[in-house]
Amino acid sequence: MNAVVKSVTPGSPAAETIIKPGDILRRIDCNKINDVLDYDYYSYDDRILLELTSPDGKIKLVDICKPEGTQLGLEFENYLMDKERHCANKCIFCFIDQLPQGMRESLYYKDDDIRLSFLQGNYVTLTNLSEHEIRRIIDLRISPINVSVHTLSPRLRSYMLGGKKGRKGLDAFLEMAKAGITLNCQIVCCPGINSGWKLSRTIERLIQLGQCINSVSIVPVGLTKHRQGLKKLQSFNKKLAVQTIRQVDHYGKKCLKRRGSRVFYCADELYMIAGQELPDNEFYEDYPQLENGVGMMRLFIKEFEDALIDIQPVQALPETEEKQIYSIVTGVLAERYIKNLADTFSEKYGKIISGVYSVKNNFFGESVTVSGLVTGGNIIKQLKGKDLGSKLLLPQNMLRNTGIKRGTTGDEVFLDDMTISELSNALEVPIRIVKQDGADFLSALTGK
Repeated sequence: MNAVVKSVTPGSPAAETIIKPGDILRRIDCNKINDVLDYDYYSYDDRILLELTSPDGKIKLVDICKPEGTQLGLEFENYLMDKERHCANKCIFCFIDQLPQGMRESLYYKDDDIRLSFLQGNYVTLTNLSEHEIRRIIDLRISPINVSVHTLSPRLRSYMLGGKKGRKGLDAFLEMAKAGITLNCQIVCCPGINSGWKLSRTIERLIQLGQCINSVSIVPVGLTKHRQGLKKLQSFNKKLAVQTIRQVDHYGKKCLKRRGSRVFYCADELYMIAGQELPDNEFYEDYPQLENGVGMMRLFIKEFEDALIDIQPVQALPETEEKQIYSIVTGVLAERYIKNLADTFSEKYGKIISGVYSVKNNFFGESVTVSGLVTGGNIIKQLKGKDLGSKLLLPQNMLRNTGIKRGTTGDEVFLDDMTISELSNALEVPIRIVKQDGADFLSALTGK
């Protein structure tokens, strides 16, 4: 039992009771609490009875009245109240298997925990669920569940996930779909393996499952230069990206006509590889797949443009007045979009952007072009000695938190463990971190 109370939030319903740090939560209304899913579900009602055990072994019965759905205000020593489920798959495309040696230990950890899918939006394969756990999800109506599907062919899925459990996970997926559990799906598309007609077959079968399939993202496989001993896989090229976009859009239009939603979306990366313009804001509806990079750049642009409306155009600053000069770091794929926004800002606001620098990824290989995988070392090697102006703007997604256990905090560092201050000292320029938010980018450019 890991439901040990760590703290009680002041002003919460639990704060008005005899519950103290160190108490162990056993039951809510006679229901045994095995993990955070049980806790969230059974604590929802407006009146509940908690059974706890104090550190000295005494039983506490606590009756709580609160508005329905209100959080009790208990924080536990273990976020999940149980052990986290490690991924036992050997996916042929797994990015973690493509990391170089010598990085911090937390980066090599793979989770495949259904509870993190519901609570934090993680995508899981469902391969480690027991029949009891599947039944619990259905009985408790836990939704949405985010699933890494990749294909609905049992044989192909087992091959892609590296074991027979791929078929088992598919059975769990279909059972949840039959029960009406809302499902968001991810397809990591590997050219020559689950692309082309195989992708079409997967999409068609997902459509047949009906309204329970809420959204599906098609994401291009990411390959690094550290694939020694792993199966040879093909990267997306421009031609294949164009074909895949056309293919997915075909089914998206069908779904839009039949059920009022596209359901199927390509990741931004595919449009960038294809050299195509991103779809407009309405295309992405309520942005159901942002965590998979679907519509992320379009939303960023929209946030920037909306915020820019509130800024009044200014006259060019007098030559005698010093202008604030900033520089910007980004990944290769996003460079043209960020540069366009910077140019738009400069024209309206009268400030100078020293440069938009796209950093090639020498750490993972130049085929990795997203900004989230750029390292501090790469930035130093490629920007050292350049005119970076009075401040360097850097996207938040380049940084990771060193806290290993969930619920803990740590320092923000790059994937190569370099800190922000180390980068700033090496480049001899102050650094501002910009959130994944177009309005925050504009705020950073204005110096606010």
